Amino acid sequence: MSTSTASPLPAGLEASRLLARGVSLPLRLSDFKLIAFDMDSTLISIECVDEIADAAGRKAEVAAITEAAMRGEIADYKASLRQRVALLRGVPLSALRQVAEERLRIHDGALALVRACQAAGLKTLLVSGGFTYFSDRVRDALGLDATRSNVLELSTDPAQTGRADAEPALTGRLIDQPWGDIVDGEEKRRTVLETVAALGGTGTQVIAVGDGANDLPMMSVAGLSVAYRAKPAVRAQADVALDVERLDTLLALFGADAR
Repeated sequence: MSTSTASPLPAGLEASRLLARGVSLPLRLSDFKLIAFDMDSTLISIECVDEIADAAGRKAEVAAITEAAMRGEIADYKASLRQRVALLRGVPLSALRQVAEERLRIHDGALALVRACQAAGLKTLLVSGGFTYFSDRVRDALGLDATRSNVLELSTDPAQTGRADAEPALTGRLIDQPWGDIVDGEEKRRTVLETVAALGGTGTQVIAVGDGANDLPMMSVAGLSVAYRAKPAVRAQADVALDVERLDTLLALFGADAR
């Protein structure tokens, strides 16, 4: 990631609150092979774990941990996620469904950005410290090529959920997957590099878009790192900082193959 001085932007971009550092404009989408997105607060408007916690009456407690983790104030992301998920024990499946249907909103411009990238030949990846219950829905809504995120454990056993009934509910644990246990910053980095290598490319052919400290590892190996309405430490290190609530504003940095 570059930390050199800001490049001049095409007319009108300053008003859109987009800052590019050390980037020669215009860029070409077709020079890249992969665009990788974080999910919570990047592709979507919420932090899903916080909204699930609301159903348990623990949103403030969980949200405080989430905010500290995203700012990079908690060194062990995996431990912080396990702590938050443990506080969700007993939340019924119906509450997850309600979050997905009533609170999850895909950011404006996300679909246009994804479609432009795909039209230019890029593959699209969602790699998230969030949960498959939500990332699968985002994948399907946007037509993304691949996802990697965490799996919440559900059970109908009252002994596991702490509920008096047998309604499917969270146990407060995550399910291990073939690639590992939790998507943290290092897993994001590894997934991005593994995915672009399978496409015959390198990290320099990746666009990585995120907002939190756990996105910095994948952004550090990307040819173009984009901080979208990001935490200060992330914004300061990214090649591009986008502060307007339209993801497709990013396309203004690219040439004719973005249109």
